[in-house]
Amino acid sequence: MIANAICSAIRLLCGATARWTGCRPDDRPRVFFANHSSHLDFLLLWSALPEPVRRRTRPIAAADYWLAGPLRRFLVTRVFHAVLLDRRGITRENNPLPRMIDAVRQGGSLILFPSGTRSRDGQVLPFKASLYHLRRRLPGVEFIPVYLDNLNRILPKGEFLPVPLLSSVSFGAPLELLAGETRRDFLERARQAVLAAGPRETP
Repeated sequence: MIANAICSAIRLLCGATARWTGCRPDDRPRVFFANHSSHLDFLLLWSALPEPVRRRTRPIAAADYWLAGPLRRFLVTRVFHAVLLDRRGITRENNPLPRMIDAVRQGGSLILFPSGTRSRDGQVLPFKASLYHLRRRLPGVEFIPVYLDNLNRILPKGEFLPVPLLSSVSFGAPLELLAGETRRDFLERARQAVLAAGPRETP
């Protein structure tokens, strides 16, 4: 009930439209990777998923932000069931990659923001290597590029009060790792796939 109420509130606030242009909603394990410009990003993407898909989808979330206070802690652990990421420094002991892989192999899906940090101007920043390593370790799983439009204006980086505006969540075609493809080439192709999933401008 709490999850449904949050989804309704987020969709109302953001005027969100979900566009499945390159794939269809499916409850198979998937990795959704998207551009990042707002604290609302994973909430909106999560809310845009059909309920059967949403129930098994876990966001990758920053522990320092989401554990800072009882309400956030409750939401991230009891409602979103997030895989928490320690941004202070990845070591062998706190590397979240094995936990991500386990979550997918147990039948779940993930929401991931490969740039790692929010863009101030809405540009899609370069992607970090974790997406490449995850793609290599999960060869039978669909990786779906997602473009979140207008979130940087609804709740820009550094702001706390959202501005009600229209937004959209566009799901593109699954992205494979090509034979012999380097990490650098894959990450740039993944970034371009997110851009390509976005709405087309009309002339």
